[in-house]
Amino acid sequence: MNTQAQYLKAIYLTQQQEDGPASTGDVADMLDVSPASANEMIGKLESRGLLNHEKYKGVDLTDDGIAQAREALQNYCIIERFLIEVLEVEEFRAEAKQLEGVIDETVADRLDTIINRKPQCPDCFDSEGDVCGLLEVEAEVTSD
Repeated sequence: MNTQAQYLKAIYLTQQQEDGPASTGDVADMLDVSPASANEMIGKLESRGLLNHEKYKGVDLTDDGIAQAREALQNYCIIERFLIEVLEVEEFRAEAKQLEGVIDETVADRLDTIINRKPQCPDCFDSEGDVCGLLEVEAEVTSD
């Protein structure tokens, strides 16, 4: 099950890749959900004031949506980096995707103290490679 934060993160990354509104289909694909499920959550997020959705044009995050998406992305980067740098988990991306919906801000902050996050996070995230750009193993990971 994908959380609000995961949807916001997916929309944010899709908007970056497209350099414009995110299509609901692209969001659904990124989260591996049906377009109907994506549309349902997008409607909920719109009612919460986190995004604007215009049929056939796509989804744009509001300022509040962007702030929450960036926080979610930062937490994801923290989890990802902790898994690879501290625990040396080979399948860190799959693990990070599972953990991002259940690790709260307090735990992410504690993990952050261990990995010593860089100030450019979350702008360091490579949305096309789906990996934190600061990971030292990036070249190995993306060559799979």
